[in-house]
Amino acid sequence: MKRIIRRVTAVIVSFSIASLLSCRTPDRELVSDRLFPVYRNGKQGYIDASGKRAIAPQFDVAREFSEGLAPVRMGNKMGYIDRTGAMAIWLQFDLAQPFSEGLARVKINQLWGYIDRTGYLVIEPQFTEASDFSNGLARVERDDKIYFIDRTGKTALEPQVEEIFIFREELAVVEINNKWGYIDKTGKIVIKPQFDRAWNFSEGLAPVVINRKRGYIDRAGKIVIEPQFDRVANFSEGLAAVVINGKWGFSDRAGNPAIPPQFQAVWEFSEGLAAVKLDGKWGFIDRMGNMVISPQFDQTESFSGGLARVWVGVKSKYINKRGTSIAPIHD
Repeated sequence: MKRIIRRVTAVIVSFSIASLLSCRTPDRELVSDRLFPVYRNGKQGYIDASGKRAIAPQFDVAREFSEGLAPVRMGNKMGYIDRTGAMAIWLQFDLAQPFSEGLARVKINQLWGYIDRTGYLVIEPQFTEASDFSNGLARVERDDKIYFIDRTGKTALEPQVEEIFIFREELAVVEINNKWGYIDKTGKIVIKPQFDRAWNFSEGLAPVVINRKRGYIDRAGKIVIEPQFDRVANFSEGLAAVVINGKWGFSDRAGNPAIPPQFQAVWEFSEGLAAVKLDGKWGFIDRMGNMVISPQFDQTESFSGGLARVWVGVKSKYINKRGTSIAPIHD
C-alpha cells in the first residue's frame, strides 16, 4: 500500500516577499518571485532578486525552488519548504531532487522513488537510477535494466537499444548499431539511426554529427543546417553556440552567423543574455552581440530569474543584468 508522507504546517520562518507581474517560462519560477540560495554563518537561506533576505539561513543545504517548493537538508535528512520557509514535506529522505512535471525524485535506503507536491509517495522507491520526468516519462534503471515509466510508475517503454537519452520535445535520442537516431514515446523509430552522434531537440532543432562535423536537423530528420561546425550547442532563444576555427560564436536557425566566432567559450542565451569568455575573463552579450557586461569574472553561470552567479577568484556573488552586485553568496 502506498503511504502518505507526513505534511507539516509548522513554519520555520516566514517573511513577506514583494511580488511584481512577470511572465512564466517552462521549469522556471516567476522572475519577481524567484528566490536565490545564499550562505550566512555556515547555514543556507534565501534572498529575493533585490538582495533582501526572504528566508533566514537555517539549512545545511538549500537548493533552488521548482514548482513552488525547494529541497532542503537539515542534519542527515532532506525535505521540502515552500516560499514562506514553511516545511511543506517533512525531513525524511536521504536525497531529494527538485520537482519536474509535478513529481520529484526522492531516495530512501539507496533506492529512488517519486513523490507528488503533497508528499504522497506515488511511485515506491525501487530504482537504482532515475531521471526527472520529461514529456510525461522518466528514465529509470532496476536490475541492470533501463526503461521508461509513466507518472503512475507503470512501464511505458522498454527500448531495445544500446543507449537512450530522456525525452525532449516528444523524441528521444537512441544508439543502434553505433549510429544515432530518434524514437517517439511509443518506441517507434521516427528518424532512422544514421548519424555518428546526435543530441536532444531544442526549439525544434537537434545537433548531429556527420563525418566529424556538426550541423542541425529538424523533427522530420531533414538537415536544415549543413554539418560545418567543430562544436555546437542546442538552440536557446533562437540562437545556437557554434565553433569555427577554434572560436565560439552564435548561429541563427538558418545557419547564418548571427554573432561571429570570436570567443574562447560561451554559455547559451538565457533571459536575453549569454555569458562569453574573452582574454580569460567572462562577461555578457546581448542577442545583437553587444557586450553589455564587460569581461571581468573568472567564472559565471547563466542568468535565471533576473540574476546570474559570478566568481572573482574563489568568491561568488549574484549580479543583475546591469552588472550591479546584488549580494555575496557566501558571507
